Amino acid sequence: MLTINRDDNRPIWQQLLDQAIHNITTGKWPPGELLIPSRELAQLVGVSRSTIQIVYEELYSRGYTITSRRGGTRVSDWTYRPHASKSITSQGPLQPDLPALNATASHLQNWLRGKENTYADIDFNPHEPYLDDQFHKQWRQSYIQASSVPDLTQWAYGNAYGYEPLREQIQSYLSLARGIHVQIDQILLTSGAQHSLDLIAQALLQEGDTVSVEDPGFPAAWMAMKYRGMEVNPVPVDEHGLQVDHIDPSSKLVFVTPSHQCATGVIMPEPRRQQLLHLAAQRPFWIIEDDYDSEFRYRGDPLPTLFSQLPQNTLYMMSFSKMVAPGVRLSAIVGPREAIRQIAQVQQLVYRHLPIMEQVTLAHFIEHGHFMRHMRRVRNVYRRRHEAMTKAIAATDLGQRFTLSGVETGLHMLLEADACFNEEAVANHALQHGVRVYPLSMYCLASNRKGWVLGFAKVDEAAIEEGIYRLAEML
Repeated sequence: MLTINRDDNRPIWQQLLDQAIHNITTGKWPPGELLIPSRELAQLVGVSRSTIQIVYEELYSRGYTITSRRGGTRVSDWTYRPHASKSITSQGPLQPDLPALNATASHLQNWLRGKENTYADIDFNPHEPYLDDQFHKQWRQSYIQASSVPDLTQWAYGNAYGYEPLREQIQSYLSLARGIHVQIDQILLTSGAQHSLDLIAQALLQEGDTVSVEDPGFPAAWMAMKYRGMEVNPVPVDEHGLQVDHIDPSSKLVFVTPSHQCATGVIMPEPRRQQLLHLAAQRPFWIIEDDYDSEFRYRGDPLPTLFSQLPQNTLYMMSFSKMVAPGVRLSAIVGPREAIRQIAQVQQLVYRHLPIMEQVTLAHFIEHGHFMRHMRRVRNVYRRRHEAMTKAIAATDLGQRFTLSGVETGLHMLLEADACFNEEAVANHALQHGVRVYPLSMYCLASNRKGWVLGFAKVDEAAIEEGIYRLAEML
């Protein structure tokens, strides 16, 4: 018999349902047993018939009972009953051992953040841009104004290529700033460089293909390719960038940062670019051109892109992480129409589309001039900090003890040391002096080059001078 506890906080129907389920699962009500009609049970329990009907409906909807017009309501004869002899304590499924995932994720985290568990007064972080209250004010203004437009179609499932008005703004920017003239169906939006590389690996390569990457270079590039099962060929970098002669003949793809080499900061000159383009057309293979830091150049004009010279072989990657903020998580891949269509198919299958509000806000941010004003403002900030960094290095003996490179473009410089230089010991020693530096070895795959990658975007001029002075004194 079902009973009611008036002191129980649960609703009466819930109390009765829990008792009925207990009776069925423990076998007290065996399979095939006819349940008391709802009207009669309501009188026995002392509740309304509608309460009993709710209980019976729940039992039926959960599969505990079956019902028929003539046979009434009976307990299901297929109800699962665990063995009463043993109680099973489940620990859950065993997780697979994924050494490749653990190793690459750990390396990537160290590369991005350094040793976050140790505080540093001065952090020469090379990965993050300068942000201020003015940026936050303008971004918030774009967010409010863009989200106030009553366009409910924005909230439906989106285009795998990305939000079309944002792609139109990117199309216009690339044409004016980088001499890249494409249609919007040649532009696909992603949530960052790593996302772009993962999509490219899935759409244009097959497991076991050989890819060539700069060494030292962008760790996320070879990590993404390795994790997707590619054979990664490290290509040495010299004072002119990637050494084209060392590209593996079987390479299906070459990743390069010609505008400002990711680690060393060197710029690939035109003869080396022509050598790479000629080889790519001859074999042929894909070139992934990461236009890293091209927007921040301190001497001369930016060089033409590889994409503008060999568009049928090149996938051009741009990111708003440095131009706006890493938290925006928006990037773009630009390439031949058919290649972009295939990448979009992978995007649609695996990710569907990107979140809409970041795209809507960035489109408004660019369209209403906030982006260009932000770029002009931060360029002035970076120019001052770049000058402070170069002067501070020249004023100490660091310029004599190390080889300085990467000073023409970008938000970081390289102080390179001899191969016997003990990066780990010196980096730990620098932390004890309140300065965080980023070892060149974190950018290396097979290379044994050593040194410090020093970013200046988030460090003001006074802190730059103090940090360089401390490093010089420490050594």
